[in-house]
Amino acid sequence: MSAYKYMGRAWKRAGESFVKALMEKMLIKWRREPSIQRIDKPTRLDKARMLGYKAKQGFVMVRVKVRKGGARKQRPRSGRRQKAMGVTKYTRAKSLKEIAQERAGRKYPNLKPLNAYWVWEDGKHAWFEVVMVDPSHPVIKNDKTVAKALGNLTF
Repeated sequence: MSAYKYMGRAWKRAGESFVKALMEKMLIKWRREPSIQRIDKPTRLDKARMLGYKAKQGFVMVRVKVRKGGARKQRPRSGRRQKAMGVTKYTRAKSLKEIAQERAGRKYPNLKPLNAYWVWEDGKHAWFEVVMVDPSHPVIKNDKTVAKALGNLTF
């Protein structure tokens, strides 16, 4: 088996493998970092490679911290109290992953988000790593597979 297969298995059962202890140590540092942090290399190399990451110029990894919690509308303050207020059981229009991708795209406007994946979560936040690509970089322009993937994106 390849090393990526072993990494994927460890992340699939994070509570039973070395991953949980490792991530608990890393979260202490991550909580103090800004919400959007550029990183040198992906935490989950197998997942990043699966989603299009390559260790070459033009690729940038960004870790995004997004708040967790149930989607709730604000309760009506004044006026008539309707029977079904529609406060709870309110479905979010976007997933936390989509929110993370959008925030990374706004922080780095010259880069395009290629994809994102879940890294870890605690009671308050969820962390995602976003694979971003510089479409104007010559190395990216010459790479046909990445250029094709960027052509399919509509942002």
